[in-house]
Amino acid sequence: MRKPFRLREYNDPSRPTLNFMVTFRENGRRKRKFFTTKRDAENFTRNRTLAFQAQGREGTEFPSWLRVMADECNARLEPHGKTLNDATDHFIAFLEASAKSGTVAEIVAELLKAKDADGASARHLRDLRDRLTRFAQSFGEQNAATVTTAQIDDWLRGLELSPQSRNNYRTVINNLFNFAVSRGYAVANPVERTAKAKVKRDAPEILTCTQTVALLNGCDADTLPFVAISLFAGLRAAEMERLDWSEVDLDGGHIEVKGAKAKTGARRLIPISDNLAAWIRPLARRNGAVAPLALRDRLDAAKARAGFKTWPANAMRHSFASYRLAHCADAARVSLEMGNSPQIVFAHYRELVKPKDAARYWQIAPEADAAKKIVGMR
Repeated sequence: MRKPFRLREYNDPSRPTLNFMVTFRENGRRKRKFFTTKRDAENFTRNRTLAFQAQGREGTEFPSWLRVMADECNARLEPHGKTLNDATDHFIAFLEASAKSGTVAEIVAELLKAKDADGASARHLRDLRDRLTRFAQSFGEQNAATVTTAQIDDWLRGLELSPQSRNNYRTVINNLFNFAVSRGYAVANPVERTAKAKVKRDAPEILTCTQTVALLNGCDADTLPFVAISLFAGLRAAEMERLDWSEVDLDGGHIEVKGAKAKTGARRLIPISDNLAAWIRPLARRNGAVAPLALRDRLDAAKARAGFKTWPANAMRHSFASYRLAHCADAARVSLEMGNSPQIVFAHYRELVKPKDAARYWQIAPEADAAKKIVGMR
């Protein structure tokens, strides 16, 4: 049987004061201890031998309970291709992140401050604040590093919102935990493994040419430019509300959507069609908001005069996209004008409109006597 302790002479010119060495095993590892005198080495060996005899071999080398635990843990990790070292590293990282992390409410505040410093638009900040405030009402006092996938899944399902709205919340919370991971406040992002709600994408509802004519006829002079640009240039509602007349270049033939006012933050130019120019030229101003005061009330009144009982969501922008794509058959071009990707334009708006109807749409223009606001289709 191998002796648990071995004493021998030691000779190393670089360590002249050390003359004896004892080798032994402790916790399953080989160790060495150096001594100046043989007496010191023997005393160490004697004391350790007595301890070894009192506790048994497993007490000084590798206790059976620890070996059993290691075997069990290794068996549980093996199907995942991980080792005890991997598990230890992960848990230590979790402990360190937990110690460094703060509450969800604190990290929400830090994220909003960072986004503001990065130049996020007021609208984007407002959306983040509204959604994250609701999330923090449930998790605000919890350490961010301890929030689990199951907790977030249950919370998202409990919102009782439409699938798209639920996914919008998921996107914002995902951004929050990506920020937490980047700052070392969490080891991983628990949102990545949450379920996305299945969104049933019906074809967008658009206005017919007859409805378009009725809507334009239902507008007063202050509301007409807003509606005409929405119908024939396709700006988003929020972009229209920020649009200034100084950004409508009738001579140059384009409308500029500045990066600071665009949803994507990217500047774009939208061509002014001939019929759009005919609608807005008599009412154009040098500067000032295109959107009139009391916009919502005026739009509702125009829709009522046009005979609408219900109003399709984003009807004017969807109409522009559908008729524009049918007219030019170029998804990349339409995507540039709308500030969307070609894939979205192609997937959502292809073949919603027949070419003959598209031709009619782009001929909708005021009669020569614009003061009467009677619409014709040239």
